[in-house]
Amino acid sequence: MFYTSLERTGAGYFDFYLLHNLGEERTHFFDDYGIWDFLQEKKKEGLIRHLGFSMHDKADVLDEILTAHPEMEFVQLQINYADWEDPSIESRKCYEVARKHGKPVIIMEPVKGGTLANPPKEVSEVFAAADPEASPSSWAIRFAASLEGVVTVLSGMSNVEQMEDNISYMKEFKPLTPEERKTVEKARDIFNSFPKVPCTACAYCMKGCPKNIAIYGTFQAVNIYNMYKDLAAAKGKY
Repeated sequence: MFYTSLERTGAGYFDFYLLHNLGEERTHFFDDYGIWDFLQEKKKEGLIRHLGFSMHDKADVLDEILTAHPEMEFVQLQINYADWEDPSIESRKCYEVARKHGKPVIIMEPVKGGTLANPPKEVSEVFAAADPEASPSSWAIRFAASLEGVVTVLSGMSNVEQMEDNISYMKEFKPLTPEERKTVEKARDIFNSFPKVPCTACAYCMKGCPKNIAIYGTFQAVNIYNMYKDLAAAKGKY
């Protein structure tokens, strides 16, 4: 995969190379197959300038990985204002662990797969009252980009209009003001007020389930629908 990518880009080396999607039951494969060591060799050969990884898991797991692999130079994390205090994602805690280890952060999911681009009416009204010209997406991405130690914020875009919107506030970027932070916190509070199943996704309940039902994933699907009214996303999770 490494050499295939190298050939296809034609760049001769990678500025930032990531081990993809560590966490949960996936991390051990990187140990089992010596991938850490392989990529360290590629870095010594000058084929990688900066080596890091992306992760979907809890903060304590991130702490373990960074403690075991201090040679990693950056980490890519799911960070957005809606997930900032979410117990199943722990955006804030993961961010703080990365900063504790002195690792720069690349942010993914700043608009939570597009769900924060079209939030519930109650949330949209909060943002519109603060700035009628700013899109809901701009609030989400600026929240992420305002954090210290961020290398870049990855934003999926579906059309030219979305790209132009992103460029409009990122070209000469201004971090959130204290007042704007309060607006985002108010939006988060509204999200947190929606009815949801209080599940931390620990999966302990599944270990004893005689029918092997994906209990916490089902709860997550219910919560997605209750919070975002996004039936397609809820079905996808289910």
